[in-house]
Amino acid sequence: MRRAIITVVGRDTIGIIAGVCTYLAERHINILDISQTIVDGYFNMMMIVDITQLQIPFGEMAEELDRIGQEKIGVQIRCQREEIFDLMHRV
Repeated sequence: MRRAIITVVGRDTIGIIAGVCTYLAERHINILDISQTIVDGYFNMMMIVDITQLQIPFGEMAEELDRIGQEKIGVQIRCQREEIFDLMHRV
């Protein structure tokens, strides 16, 4: 299984989860775990997803998510391969 970490941060608004999850479903990306919270009007979500069935290049998916976040939802969406995320956050 190939996994990725997706983070979503920005002002809370209607449709953030729906927008991200719709994109993932259309790309055959399965959500394995999800955590979200709202603090003083700011939305924060972290997802672990299975990208095994992804049919486009990973970089293209990450760019599309970034664009959707900025242009359609008004949040920052970042996507990293799990192994890169783990290396960057080693203590």
